[in-house]
Amino acid sequence: MKTTGTFDPDSVGFLLTDATRLIRAEMDRRIAAAGLGLSPGDARALTHAARCGPIRQNLLAERMGVEAMTVSATLDRLEAQGLVERRADPTDRRAKLVHLTGAGEAMLDEIRPIGAGIRADVAKGIAPADWQGFLDTLKLVRTNLAEARDLRRESDAA
Repeated sequence: MKTTGTFDPDSVGFLLTDATRLIRAEMDRRIAAAGLGLSPGDARALTHAARCGPIRQNLLAERMGVEAMTVSATLDRLEAQGLVERRADPTDRRAKLVHLTGAGEAMLDEIRPIGAGIRADVAKGIAPADWQGFLDTLKLVRTNLAEARDLRRESDAA
């Protein structure tokens, strides 16, 4: 089968995907090696819940890019370990908000140095000003993509 054109392995999509995959794999490896009693997915859910503050389960799943049932099973494990609590949303009693517990905060204190070590490895050899510029650019890319997604959703709903 003949393909037309070529794919540039240094295009933005490939670069971001490769970098993300490598970072995630290293984080998963280090979380497992740390013996924290968390799966890499559990650690991701815990850090996302901390970053977002009290958040509905369905929104947490969306932010993590996983299905609601996946995050529900993950939260079951985290709740059984006393790291999170699910409480009724005061604005909608049918919905649950995910809250970190004190034990969850303590676990994050164990996870943070792992993330810091990976960030140091990723930024190795990059001047601080260049690194900050890179982060600023990535934030703009994220904003642009989120805005495009929201416009598409609005258009699809109309």
